[in-house]
Amino acid sequence: MAETFSLYLVRHAIAAEPGPEYPDDTKRPLTDDGVSRFRKAVAGLAALDVEVELVLTSPLTRARQTADLLSTGLDGHPAVVETGALAPGAPYKALMTELGRHARRTAVALVGHDPSIGQAAARLIGSPSALVFRKGGVCRIDVDRLPPVAPGRLAWFAPPRLLVRVRGPR
Repeated sequence: MAETFSLYLVRHAIAAEPGPEYPDDTKRPLTDDGVSRFRKAVAGLAALDVEVELVLTSPLTRARQTADLLSTGLDGHPAVVETGALAPGAPYKALMTELGRHARRTAVALVGHDPSIGQAAARLIGSPSALVFRKGGVCRIDVDRLPPVAPGRLAWFAPPRLLVRVRGPR
């Protein structure tokens, strides 16, 4: 049987609102509530035995913080690498080029922003419509190789509230 490569697409967790407090949108951090909720969602991923070898993230503060929480909460604490290919508005081709650099990995998480992450998910599965991610939402798409050359399969798509429930009471 052919090897399967899993991509975990993640929308960043709840961040501070844009405004005068953060005139540079790239610097907006996660809120305390966003951190707390996403930690619980990551515990749900861990309960599902999600294994990730590498976390690629947008360089924006809120995405980097989300990626760090993801890495910290998963077994093996995968390395986190910033890439402009996941910055808002980056072309899909740049993401495919970045994935090609990690072709030996079999499980990679991608942390990004709305609407780019939903558009990337749609392209990865051959859908004409973007997937709608809640903040902190995660989906897994299985592909034939990195970068993919054919549409992948959406294995699952979970809002953060579901992931929190998977983790169970604590």
